[in-house]
Amino acid sequence: MKINTIMKPKDNELPSSFADRLGVAYASSVNQQHKKKNGQFFTHVDIAKLMASYSTIDNDAIRILDPGCGSAILSCALIERLIALNKNLSVIELVAYETDLELIAFTKQSLSYLEEWVSQQDIRISTILYTEDFILHNSDCFKEAIDLFYKPVKHFDIVVSNPPYFKLSIEDLRAKVARVIVKGHPNIYAIFMALSAKLLRENGELIFITPRSYAAGGYFKIFREYFFSIIDLDRVHLFDSRKDTFNRDKVLQETVIIKGTKRLNPKPRVIISSSSGLKDIGEPVIESFPKKDIIDMDTNEKILYLPITEYDKTVLGIFKEWTGNLAKYNIKISTGPVVAFRARKFLKDNFSNGSTLTSPLFWLHNVKQMTLEWPIVKLKKEQYIKKKKKSMSLLIPNKNYIFLRRFSSKDDKNRLVAAPYFCNFIKSDYIGVENKLNYIYRPEGHLERNEIIGLCALLNSSLFDTFFRIFNGNVNVSATELREMSLPPLETIKQIGNTIILSNNFSVENTNQIVNEYFEPAYIS
Repeated sequence: MKINTIMKPKDNELPSSFADRLGVAYASSVNQQHKKKNGQFFTHVDIAKLMASYSTIDNDAIRILDPGCGSAILSCALIERLIALNKNLSVIELVAYETDLELIAFTKQSLSYLEEWVSQQDIRISTILYTEDFILHNSDCFKEAIDLFYKPVKHFDIVVSNPPYFKLSIEDLRAKVARVIVKGHPNIYAIFMALSAKLLRENGELIFITPRSYAAGGYFKIFREYFFSIIDLDRVHLFDSRKDTFNRDKVLQETVIIKGTKRLNPKPRVIISSSSGLKDIGEPVIESFPKKDIIDMDTNEKILYLPITEYDKTVLGIFKEWTGNLAKYNIKISTGPVVAFRARKFLKDNFSNGSTLTSPLFWLHNVKQMTLEWPIVKLKKEQYIKKKKKSMSLLIPNKNYIFLRRFSSKDDKNRLVAAPYFCNFIKSDYIGVENKLNYIYRPEGHLERNEIIGLCALLNSSLFDTFFRIFNGNVNVSATELREMSLPPLETIKQIGNTIILSNNFSVENTNQIVNEYFEPAYIS
C-alpha cells in the first residue's frame, strides 16, 4: 500500500500535535505485521506530554537524544516543555534515530516543523536524524577497554524514548555487542535503555516508556544490575489498564514510564504514580517511597518493586519484615522436566500395563487453586507417560509436592495458581510433570501435610497475589522469583496449614480468609 507522506501543520499547531497526526497517519497505513517486525508502538500525545513533564533540566544549552524517534512526538513534547519553563534556554541540539524507511518521510516532516517552530521562539536548534541502527552505531559504549577503533562519545543532557520492543536472537549482532548486559534472547528495549544510560553526561536525565518486564526475572537480572548502577531512579508511572496505553496498536503489554538521573549521590526516595489509562492521566495517584524498599541493590536479584495503592504499600511492608524463604526451610522449586513436543512418543491417553509401566502426567490445566484435577481428557494433553529406560530422566519420584503454574491465563484472577499433591494420590513410584508447571519439594526428606497446605494457601492468597503483582508485570511465574520471595516463619506456615486442615474446608475463599486473619493487623479488606 502506497503511503501518503504529504501532510501540513495547521495554523499555530504545536509540533507535538503535528507529530501525533503524522504518527496516526503512518500507523493506519501499515499493517500490524510491519509494526510488529519493527517493534513499533506509537506514543499517544498525552503520554508524551506526561513524560516531558518529568524533565527538570534548566541549562541554557541542551543536548537531547531520541534513539527510536518514530514521528518524533517525544522530542517535540519535551522541547515544548523545556521552552515553556526555561526562559534562559538558547540552544537545543537534537539527535534522533529511525530505521524504518517507510516512516522516515514522516519523521523528516515532523523535525522540519519542529525546527521552524523553535526558531520562532528565538532559540537556535539543530537536528540530526540517523537512519542507522542505534545500538550498532554506538556499540563502542559497551566495550570494556578502549582500542584503536574506539570513537569518542559526546554525551547528552536528556534521553527520551519509546524504544522498539522485540526479542533478538542470540546470534543477532546487536545482542553480541551488548553481551555485558543481556542474557539468552534479550529484548531490544533493554539494550536501548542500557546504552542510553551510558550516553548520558553526569546529572543527565533518562525518560523511557517500556514494558515493565525488566523489573524482575532471571533474563533481566544482569541488565538491572548494570542499568541501576548508572541510573538513580527518580520516579515511575504505571498504567493499570493494559489496553489503553497503546490502544491504537492493540497492545496488551503492561507498560511503565521511568525517569532517572545519572548522579553520584542517589536520592533517598522514589515517586510512584499511576493512572487507569489515558482518561485519568492528568490526575494520577501519587505516592512516595524509600528507595531501599523499591530496589535494593544489595540483594541478589535486584528486583524493582512498584507498589501503587495503600494496600500495596502495606503488603510490601509485610514481606519486607519476613526473613524466611524456600532455601532456609530446605525447600526447592524446579521446573517440570517433560517438554511435550520432545517427549511425544512417551505420552499416552490411557492407563495401561499397570503402574510399573505407566506413570501419571500432570499439566498446567490439571492445577487449580488448592485443587488438583486429574485425569482431564483433552486433545494432545495426554495424562500418562510411559516408564521406559529413555524416559526415566523425565520422571520424578512420587512424593509430596506443590504444583505451581508457570503461566497465568487471561481467565485467572490470580497470578499464582498452586495445588497440593500428596504421594498417596496415585499408586506409582514416579510421576511426570510437564514443563509449564513448577514443583515445590523438600529434596532431603519430605514436605509435611501442614507445610504443603499452609504454603499452598499462602501462594493462592490475595496477599501473595498482590505482592507478586508489585514486581511482576508478566503472566510468567519463574522459579527464580519464587526462590527469592520472602516467607513468614516456617512455624507460622505450619499453623496456617493446621488451621485449614482442622476446618476441613480447602476452598480458596476459606484458605484466603485464614491467611488474611493471620496477618490481620496489616490486612485491609
